[in-house]
Amino acid sequence: MRKKLVVGNWKMHGSRAANADLLSGILGAGPLTCDVAVCVPFVYVADTAVSLASSDIRWGAQDVSSKEQGAYTGEVSAAMLRELGCRYAIVGHSERRAYHGEDDQLVADKAKAALAHGLTPIVCVGETLEQRDAGQTEAVVKRQLSAVIHTLGHCAGEMVVAYEPVWAIGTGRTATPEQAQAVHEVLRAQLRAATAQAATMKILYGGSVKPDNAATLFAQADIDGGLIGGAALKASDFVAICRAAR
Repeated sequence: MRKKLVVGNWKMHGSRAANADLLSGILGAGPLTCDVAVCVPFVYVADTAVSLASSDIRWGAQDVSSKEQGAYTGEVSAAMLRELGCRYAIVGHSERRAYHGEDDQLVADKAKAALAHGLTPIVCVGETLEQRDAGQTEAVVKRQLSAVIHTLGHCAGEMVVAYEPVWAIGTGRTATPEQAQAVHEVLRAQLRAATAQAATMKILYGGSVKPDNAATLFAQADIDGGLIGGAALKASDFVAICRAAR
């Protein structure tokens, strides 16, 4: 039985005061039965580490450089994040792919850099509405994941995968539990063909997950939790989603 994981992705939101209130609200809810993490903007990683240091909640970043060090202005390395106690790094989020031109190989290289420094990469895959309507969902997500599997080799089993249909991110639209499970099942089969750890690997669902739909989504056989965007910015909503992950 895979223990559920719920990860909050704050995206480019927050302030020091707002973040303190949010984390206080989450911590004040008491113990949660699933694994919980928050991935925050780089500038708030240190503050988050202090706030969560004595808790069971982990923290991470929303991106990581594929480079070790050097003249890469604006980049943040995996070693830097690890020094701040990060456990996770999101790589390949659709917003990075769309707005920053990140291709499958760069995403794979970032995942490899994260693992090399003890971070667990949360590798995002997902199709656009046009690709879904064209019947390309399976081909797209398998291509995106294949690049990471090939690059990580025998370490592929150490990543977390997150399926986020692009058409459901921040739109209020959510894949039905059956639609989400169908893609998760495809991804699980692909992982089984690549690593003996597939049965224990976590595959998260992301895309307008809310307190009122979380339990139904998380009840699906291959959905092991969620990567939560907007609902992660309100403590009561985030906690309710965590409680739905049993």
